[in-house]
Amino acid sequence: MELMLGGLRAAAEPTRLRLLALCAEAELTVTDLTQILGQSQPRVSRHLKLLCEAGLLDRSREGTWAFYRLAQRGIGAELAKTLVDLLPPSDGILSRDRDRLNHVRQARAEAAAEYFRNSAAEWDRIRQLHIDEAEVEREILACFGDRRIEEFVDIGTGTGRLLELMAPRADRALGVDLSREMLAVARANLERLNLRHCTVRHADLYQLPLAPASADAAAFNQVLHYLDNPGLAIEEAARVLRPGGRLVIVDFAPHDLEELRRDHAHRRLGFRDDEIAGWCQAAGLEVEPAVTLPGDALTVSIWSAIRLPDLGLVGLAARQTEHVQ
Repeated sequence: MELMLGGLRAAAEPTRLRLLALCAEAELTVTDLTQILGQSQPRVSRHLKLLCEAGLLDRSREGTWAFYRLAQRGIGAELAKTLVDLLPPSDGILSRDRDRLNHVRQARAEAAAEYFRNSAAEWDRIRQLHIDEAEVEREILACFGDRRIEEFVDIGTGTGRLLELMAPRADRALGVDLSREMLAVARANLERLNLRHCTVRHADLYQLPLAPASADAAAFNQVLHYLDNPGLAIEEAARVLRPGGRLVIVDFAPHDLEELRRDHAHRRLGFRDDEIAGWCQAAGLEVEPAVTLPGDALTVSIWSAIRLPDLGLVGLAARQTEHVQ
């Protein structure tokens, strides 16, 4: 009861109710919120701090920025959602806040579109080398089957396309990426589609901002070929999967297009099935037969693997020996 009372006390102030309403609509920075509310940065930051301490808002750090959104879990999340639902949609102050929020969203979308326009020509040229992405996406969905996904993680999310694809099947979806420019594109895309249960974070894929066994599905979509250590990335993905959780890896089969390494920062020119299987097995994942989708110059491979129960070092070594035999 004390947690609920604390949440009610934190929310019982006009500006903080406005903040809850805004953060229920989108992930927003302090700068965004000061522009919308017309209040000073120290004052807005103080209100946000109280709401976070009460468990009504989630805060995520991204470099020098911090993003705020309505809490997603716990009593605070339930209380915050209830309070927002009770706010009258016709209230004049809240309506003006929403109008200003739409201006902020539009500015974000325009900035993201400009970045993407500058990169689109090269992206499109690479896409022409392999099979149509719609076919790849159909196979990705087939890998996850029809079951409901509670927590989905898109590792190296880029523009957030995989989050969009998986959104109808997931209760919550998180995309992580090191590129702030790509995250800006992803945020704009998710906001445009009103996918409030999907979010993105600035994070290193070798150190995911997730607890062990906290997700039941994850994916790398055309990510591993950029990495120095794909095996370590797979190990980290396995760490955050629950037993029985599924990891899907989409990448190229081995090829000889050196221009992708020279001009587009590809560190690996595709992967053999046994390479992916070896990394998965070392991480405690049981890999299934790969799906291959040949294209004009590049073949896309899709590997799916299941997180095994924690067998300990002895049990895992015995299972790996079975695969070798």
